[in-house]
Amino acid sequence: MKTVLGLCLVFLTARAPGVLSLSTHVPIIHPQDPVLRIGSNLTASCWVHPDLGIHASSLYWTLNGQQLPSSLYRVLSPTNLSVTLAALSASRQTSGDNLVCHNHKGHILAGSCLYVGMPPEKPVNLTCWSKNTKDLTCSWAPGGRGETNISTKYKLKYKLRWYGTEKECKDNTHTLPYSCSITQDLHLFTPYEIWVEASNQLGKAKSDVITVDILEVVTTDPPSGVMVSRVGQLEDQLSVRWEAPPALKDFLFRAKYQIRYRLEENQEWKVMDDVGNQTSCRLAGLRPGTVYFVQVRCNPVGIYGSRKAGIWSEWTHPTAASTPHSERLMSGSCDSKSSGDSNSTLRRELKQFFGWVRKHAYGCSSMSMKLYDQWRVLMQKSHKTRNQVLQGDKS
Repeated sequence: MKTVLGLCLVFLTARAPGVLSLSTHVPIIHPQDPVLRIGSNLTASCWVHPDLGIHASSLYWTLNGQQLPSSLYRVLSPTNLSVTLAALSASRQTSGDNLVCHNHKGHILAGSCLYVGMPPEKPVNLTCWSKNTKDLTCSWAPGGRGETNISTKYKLKYKLRWYGTEKECKDNTHTLPYSCSITQDLHLFTPYEIWVEASNQLGKAKSDVITVDILEVVTTDPPSGVMVSRVGQLEDQLSVRWEAPPALKDFLFRAKYQIRYRLEENQEWKVMDDVGNQTSCRLAGLRPGTVYFVQVRCNPVGIYGSRKAGIWSEWTHPTAASTPHSERLMSGSCDSKSSGDSNSTLRRELKQFFGWVRKHAYGCSSMSMKLYDQWRVLMQKSHKTRNQVLQGDKS
């Protein structure tokens, strides 16, 4: 919950020589610290006590340190000078604009803070989530353009859907702006009705009411212990292993994981959605001799029998690993043109089969991965034998 605090400056009051500092002798600006809508007009007056010996015609006004033109002034009496400001703009800061009355020597006689803004609009984008079912945190955004230009308070309110009294969230120490965390007396099996109220001196506004079931908005820490390693000498694969979030080890739930990876020199991530609830997976079809960055995240599905998925955790920190170099690339050999059409046909058929295997082995299916491994080992042995023959012929 975000509250913008207004702070009005304290002005010094001038004292004429030889005059006692009595409260009745203090110069006064009226109105004092007004709150006005943008576009309003304001007439303010500066009154000085006759005993101060100051004539109103010798006074002048400043706004935020800039002297206002005398064409805006009007001498109402020998002791009263007014100024009229038309179509006021929004305050430069929530602490207000400083309207000050000075004597002819420039000394401050009195001051007033002008708060010029707008009433709040209906807060929007109210969303809530629970970290490991230990709290319920909600965030929102101010309505409209998001700025009222004056001090505006936001209160997150809630109650149990079918019974209970209205309560106000008090824990506004959250690092997110416009947010609040409910940390006590949580009910895991009863929905909440939650809304936000905004108010300032110009008006009030209330967000839409949302219904939140804590078990349906649970998020957790990212998986721990992520390890990425090579799969023997298979040049186009990496093995990824991780551990379930420790905070949920005592909960009855079925985790769902996602993996994403990218090349070291590329910022575009490729996401694997078919990992399921296992804590290991094989990345296939990778580029040989290349560094990859890998991340994993978790979604706690079905906590305490809930039928809906939770909220994805943050991604783990990137873990780097490289695939082995291709032996064909290291040998520097190339296909012999003398192999004839029969070899071209064989290579074409093998390429089609390889494409089929890659397609079906892309996920984490153990059956397809075994078939894929067998195929890759066979291909690598074939390339190695062929390179040795070619090198023998050259010698």
